[in-house]
Amino acid sequence: MTATTATPTTASTGLPPRSPSADVRVRIRLRRLALYTVLVSVTGLFLGPFGWLILSGLKTQGELAASPVHWLPDVFQWHNFADAFNQIDFLGYARNSLVIALLYAVLVTLSSAWVGFGFARLDAPGKKVLFGVLLGSMMLPQMVTLLPTYLIFAKVGMVDTYWPWVLWGLSAAPYLVFLFRQFFAGLPRELEEAAIVDGCGYTSIFWRIFLPQSWPVLSASFIIAFTWTWGDYIAPQLLLSTDRTTLAVAVMTAYVNEGGTPVPELQAAASVMYVVPILLIFLIAQRGFVAGMSTSGLK
Repeated sequence: MTATTATPTTASTGLPPRSPSADVRVRIRLRRLALYTVLVSVTGLFLGPFGWLILSGLKTQGELAASPVHWLPDVFQWHNFADAFNQIDFLGYARNSLVIALLYAVLVTLSSAWVGFGFARLDAPGKKVLFGVLLGSMMLPQMVTLLPTYLIFAKVGMVDTYWPWVLWGLSAAPYLVFLFRQFFAGLPRELEEAAIVDGCGYTSIFWRIFLPQSWPVLSASFIIAFTWTWGDYIAPQLLLSTDRTTLAVAVMTAYVNEGGTPVPELQAAASVMYVVPILLIFLIAQRGFVAGMSTSGLK
């Protein structure tokens, strides 16, 4: 005969029975822990370069050139930020960037909304083909169109003026047109039909009904367009003179010593001050930005 060993039960061990709901809670906590770990890791990956930029702005030139890497400054060089602010006309260049960015962002947001409304609510032969061409134009690199555009602006005397950004803004942007088209296509047809019964044309329908409904997409498009222009280096460098250029160009070219050599610690400090306005705008308007992107999904 073989003796059988009895497995201990909860009664014999004196432990309370484990309910299925407890196992479910443990699994949920483990999943949340894994999710938070991934989120913290990704956040650190994206914030790492900005943190390194701040540290670079607080170092001396010798510490930046040290090998192996000098991770932390021995003494925080806070005066680098003051020197970067005072060595050039920082506020003047920032004003130029702000004027161009606001001008372009407002115009391209409204023009893209108008074009997106047309693609979403108007019927015309070849509309799908035109929309496909519009989406295909997003694949073109900026350099492909910038040089021909520069030659055109030079012919008509618009170089060293802000007119190129006005014309670009009035021309709409393919990606923003796509966002507005997706949003307007999801609005109920009854709104449009009721307005037509009341005698409204499509222009009135756009301005009085559809545009006020699209505040999330408007805010998202404005932030995207503002960021594009604020961070653009190539177009201002090509089209504007030194006095009228933007802060992005000045940060990269104006911080040099007597021998014409770049001063990296001042460039890093100025870059931090250059990035801060964009971060503040996004933090203030992030809810509208996220809502605008989420309400413009594929339909």
